[in-house]
Amino acid sequence: MYINRFLENSVLHSLDSFPVTAIIGPRQCGKSTLARYLVTKIDREILYLDLERPSDLQKLTEPEWFLSLQKDKLICIDEIQRKPDIFPLIRSLTDEWNQNGNFLILGSASGDLLRQSSESLAGRISYKQLTPLLWNEILPEITLEQYFERGGFPRSLLAKNLKTSFEWRLDFITTFLERDLLQWSGFTPSVMRKLWQMLAHINGQTVNFSAFSNSLNVSNVTVRNYLDLLSATFMIYLLPPFIANTGKRLVKSPKVYIVDPGIINALLGLTTFEQISGHPVFGSLWETIVLINLKGYFPLCNFFFYRTSNGAEIDFIIEYRGRIFAIECKATLSPSIARGSYTAIEDLSPENTLIISPVEKGWSMNKKIQVVSLKEAIDYLQGLFPSVFE
Repeated sequence: MYINRFLENSVLHSLDSFPVTAIIGPRQCGKSTLARYLVTKIDREILYLDLERPSDLQKLTEPEWFLSLQKDKLICIDEIQRKPDIFPLIRSLTDEWNQNGNFLILGSASGDLLRQSSESLAGRISYKQLTPLLWNEILPEITLEQYFERGGFPRSLLAKNLKTSFEWRLDFITTFLERDLLQWSGFTPSVMRKLWQMLAHINGQTVNFSAFSNSLNVSNVTVRNYLDLLSATFMIYLLPPFIANTGKRLVKSPKVYIVDPGIINALLGLTTFEQISGHPVFGSLWETIVLINLKGYFPLCNFFFYRTSNGAEIDFIIEYRGRIFAIECKATLSPSIARGSYTAIEDLSPENTLIISPVEKGWSMNKKIQVVSLKEAIDYLQGLFPSVFE
């Protein structure tokens, strides 16, 4: 079953406007499925290479000779980070051919991929980041409780039952740690697994490098390298603090979020919604859902959190062209705002404050504070940021 993705039109527009389009995102989030669907909409011959397939990788033994014969085709290269040395050749061919829509490349890691492409393809490439399935993409087939339990990875969310979904996520974690990360040196799978489990317990909290290094018996530098690797492979998101000139002492360590609630549940051994809703991580799971959905729908916006040493706090700050909006996440049907949040709102004076809760229909607390559902929040922000979707 194919599910229409929010990113479809943006990718098609990019193929018309740039020589190279890159779809990046975590493993198993649907990049290949999206690409194979989109190429059916294009009236051109397609060459599709999956570099995890030995036979396709073998075709690039002499890449210049092979690719130079494919000029009039749309060349799709999946898992391109497995052959980063091909970027200079792609640059040379796009300059020689001088036309848009030459290459559609897919990658599950931003590290070498972004570094190599930024060196070789500046001005020739457009990046599109795909996330696990977003809430509006799966309405109304999936309930919010299922989304909490299974997360947004397609094979997990669409599994025939919860047991199969949970087993898929456990296998995904093991495969990611013991196979996918082997292309990077300097890490140990067992230490990375322990770190990932620790991150699941403190999901949505600020990073304490010393606490991690002491618990894992490694150096602070090693912890930073491990977090950088998880971030570069789209498994975690490090949310930076919003630095405002408020005269307050601000918390400056980033907050860390694992990018999918289903993966968090698997790392913690939580299966059913009943178990999840009674666990201390429940509130941070809702924050994860809100953050990943907002980032997925508003890729041109900047996201931060705000916290002072005195406890004034806003979960998320969205900044776009100098405009700021405050987002509070409340995993309850009867949300309220704590005193510290009111103080933070007074500090920052955002244009509006949205309290995003799992309600069916929102209401106004006052002129500049609204309770909204996740869908209502997305619809509201789309009306404010139309240029993001042009």
